[in-house]
Amino acid sequence: MDQNGSYPVKLYIYDLSRGMARQLSPLMLGKHLDGIWHTAIVVHGKEYFFVGEGINSCLPGGTPLGEPDSIVDLGLTEVPEEIFMEHLTSLAESTYSGDKYKLFEHNCNTFSNEVAQFLTGKKIPSYITDLPAEVLSTPFGQALRPLLDSIAINPGGSNITGQR
Repeated sequence: MDQNGSYPVKLYIYDLSRGMARQLSPLMLGKHLDGIWHTAIVVHGKEYFFVGEGINSCLPGGTPLGEPDSIVDLGLTEVPEEIFMEHLTSLAESTYSGDKYKLFEHNCNTFSNEVAQFLTGKKIPSYITDLPAEVLSTPFGQALRPLLDSIAINPGGSNITGQR
């Protein structure tokens, strides 16, 4: 926190494919993808993200994914930690409970986008939020959808509500 009560907000971006999307997407999808993105919001000294268990947190860079591939500075927020945690708890009990996770429609990137807007009024980059539609616009993406819909990404961390 700086002296005027503002807190930095960062977007951590991880490529779940570890570079394989760049190599294989032209062959499999007929279009180039730079990565398969997992995102998290870092604020108040913790990294927050949505997975198949709900909203989780850890120390920044503390998941098995390691350090993020890139970090976007989203600016500052004046939302104190206590209010932020109340907001997250409300989301965890409703919109972002574990049973609401959907790989293509309601995922970590949807969460990061909503939380970024709550904290800073800014959206996360569209190349991240547009990725599911881009994949599903291909015949191979449509063919893989039933399999991919059954996948829940979980890079670790602790559930903020204490549930698993």
